[in-house]
Amino acid sequence: MLRLAAPAFTTVWLNDVLERITNPQIPEMQNTDGDALMFCTVYFPLAEGVTENDIRSVLGKLPELNQESATFWNWILAGKPASGGRVKKVPNQRNFQTFVTTLHDGSLVLGNIELKERSLVLSANSEARAAKGRALLSENLGVMVGQPLVEIQTVQQLMASQDSRPLTPPLDLSPRDQQAIIYAALDKHYREVLDEPIPMLGNVSPRRAAKTLKGRPKVVAWLKTLENHSARLADRKDAMATYDVTWLWAELGVSDLRR
Repeated sequence: MLRLAAPAFTTVWLNDVLERITNPQIPEMQNTDGDALMFCTVYFPLAEGVTENDIRSVLGKLPELNQESATFWNWILAGKPASGGRVKKVPNQRNFQTFVTTLHDGSLVLGNIELKERSLVLSANSEARAAKGRALLSENLGVMVGQPLVEIQTVQQLMASQDSRPLTPPLDLSPRDQQAIIYAALDKHYREVLDEPIPMLGNVSPRRAAKTLKGRPKVVAWLKTLENHSARLADRKDAMATYDVTWLWAELGVSDLRR
């Protein structure tokens, strides 16, 4: 019976595969509150005379914020979620995915806050969360910030903007110029990474981990991983293979632990 039914199984499978290829469906995306996923950014301009230190002093007192660096905070959910940690599902929704971001201790991240060039930037993944975060900052910062500017993009809009970007024409650069550009990009990348949470370091930034006795060995292991990756590319003749990451040891103050 199974042998005779094999063509039917194959036909059903093939129809499903062809449908997915010819008519791909983007799954509905939501956060843990059941809100439709949207990329919301709220820009608060700093008021005249207000310094970044003034902003830091206020944000440092808010229990809802977890500071990762001098310019970056995670906005976390205080206490346990009202749903007991379970994701709220939208009724009758057959095809959806839930976007979840947590810290190493399991705290649910509702958004991010960053100081950038005389402005405070709040990022959240739904309109509802952006509104709550905007209210939180406005209530605590008051006249220290001006009227915020809100920018919202849906997943579809973001994908469309990526697809519509024109291709960059190739540049006629010498190998030395290409190397200089790549090195500069890598320098910028790693300087940003030093202040970002790394899973290998327990989701804390390298700078933060390097300041603790428990974190320093993890930082050393992370740096050795970067060096080993570069060593595996030794046979290549491009700039990625020849980029030297040893400056990171000095930057993090762990040069004495390099073997």
